[in-house]
Amino acid sequence: MSRKTLAGALAAAALALSAQAAAAEDLKICVEGAYPPFSETTASGEVVGFDIDMANAMCAAMGATCEMVKTDWDGIIPALIERKCDAIVASMSITPDRAQVIDFSAKYYNTPAAFVAKEGTEMTTTPEGLEGKTVGVQRGTIHQQFMEGEFPEVELKLYGTQDEAYLDLQSGRVDALVADSIAMDEGFLKTDAGQGYAFFGDTYSIPKYHGEGAGVGVRKGSDLAQKFTDAIAKIRESGEYDEIQKKYFDFDVYGG
Repeated sequence: MSRKTLAGALAAAALALSAQAAAAEDLKICVEGAYPPFSETTASGEVVGFDIDMANAMCAAMGATCEMVKTDWDGIIPALIERKCDAIVASMSITPDRAQVIDFSAKYYNTPAAFVAKEGTEMTTTPEGLEGKTVGVQRGTIHQQFMEGEFPEVELKLYGTQDEAYLDLQSGRVDALVADSIAMDEGFLKTDAGQGYAFFGDTYSIPKYHGEGAGVGVRKGSDLAQKFTDAIAKIRESGEYDEIQKKYFDFDVYGG
């Protein structure tokens, strides 16, 4: 091989390695920042929570450097498709409808949905028990689909964020809320704002609405789905997953 040919081959190899390194090191992760304790925004504007810690841990396990991109829930899948980010880590449940549009990693946690209202409510989680009531739900979520599918006669009030829904429950603009049970327990009921409110009725985990747990969303055909799946397995095996969840929960949030 001539010096010229060898130099060209080495240059091409260097460029290939550089491209691979860039792909491995630089990922933008869409997060919400309005779904405590999974994701919330501090007074200084920093996004923190279980989802954020998991995203950072998964990125580290993949050898990637990740930038968190705060994105409104309503626009989070469009942002992924429009390449404003490379993955979604935002407590997004793996559902058949979403899987038609984007791909998912394996789950990184799984918790049921539940209802919250004022303590001592006489409401029940039946069509009759919710008759004439207004239930608040975050717009564009599995919980909206669940209510529309199982309780079509119940009046819904839709919100851009879960925090907005909590405020309207406190002000009496809605009679009850439905959302992820852990998000409401840790993000509302265990806070000062949630005093005087409680869960009521049944919990729900219906696959056609609630999916198979929360996974990392990526664009269709991306190899990142498997990479995030492998990263989840890696941090669970190493014990890092347990260390992260202990910061937020006193039980195994991974689920069955």
